[in-house]
Amino acid sequence: MKLKIGVLTSGGDAPGMNAAIRAVVRRAISLGLEVYGIRRGYDGLLDGDMYPMNVSSVADIIHRGGTILHTARSERFMQPEGQDLAAARIRGAGLYGVIVIGGEGSFRGMVELNRRGVRAVGVPGTIDNDIPYTDYSIGFDTAVNTGVEAVNRLRDTATSHERIFVVETMGRHSGQLALAVGVAGGAESILIPEVPLEIEEICSRLRRGLERGKKHSIIVVAEGAGKGFDVARQIEQCMGTEIRVTVLGHVQRGGTPTAFDRLLASRLGAKAVDVLYEGGSGLMIGIRGTELVTTPMEKVLEGKKEIDMELYRLAEDLAR
Repeated sequence: MKLKIGVLTSGGDAPGMNAAIRAVVRRAISLGLEVYGIRRGYDGLLDGDMYPMNVSSVADIIHRGGTILHTARSERFMQPEGQDLAAARIRGAGLYGVIVIGGEGSFRGMVELNRRGVRAVGVPGTIDNDIPYTDYSIGFDTAVNTGVEAVNRLRDTATSHERIFVVETMGRHSGQLALAVGVAGGAESILIPEVPLEIEEICSRLRRGLERGKKHSIIVVAEGAGKGFDVARQIEQCMGTEIRVTVLGHVQRGGTPTAFDRLLASRLGAKAVDVLYEGGSGLMIGIRGTELVTTPMEKVLEGKKEIDMELYRLAEDLAR
């Protein structure tokens, strides 16, 4: 009898998740395994919503954003009774193990399944790139490029009208995305949760720019550092000029994944199958440099991904 494994995506979607699903399915089939797709994350798992997948199930999806398995945040699964039921669903379906593609919340759910005797391996997929022990998570590169493209377009109109624009990116608890967008987009100031920055300092920078003859500016703010409209209102008060605001929001989650995200997702997804097949469990597959690495999931959840302060200081120098 062939071993059967399951794959699910959970939490916020990220460009490249489909490439990871594709890699999981096709690597598993190459190893002689059967693969079951679990729809709508842990919520679908509680309902037993799973179906057999084959090579054709993942044809023509590598270039698509989102996730063909769909995703959801499950209140039911957050309760011990829900976690018990999920583990029972996996055992009842005869699954050898499960691959979970998602972020921190998804991984905490995976640990609960491990504690209930379920083999599971995690693949980091979140545009926030806030998972420790991996340099990149699936979707981050695409989200950065989406943000930079938006900044490029806004700079054109900011130049034409000689205005200041505030651009709000996603990132409730992490400034990784805002920092990358800000540096690559040439922002004059970057606000992130990890590094407090006073509005008066932003205004001082803007005044110095005006003294040099600079007529427009872009300020990038992570949503966790302050809402774009609130930041704009405070800058208006100290600068005495109207500020335009653009909230990128969920636009950053969608769209065709970049080549980098497709390659990363393909490598992580295939490696997750290999590790699970070889008996590994309770592990996250990540990338450090160019090498794939495995880290115990409980260690991942105890850690915190720090902001690259050298990059942050570089952003300040380049914005002078």
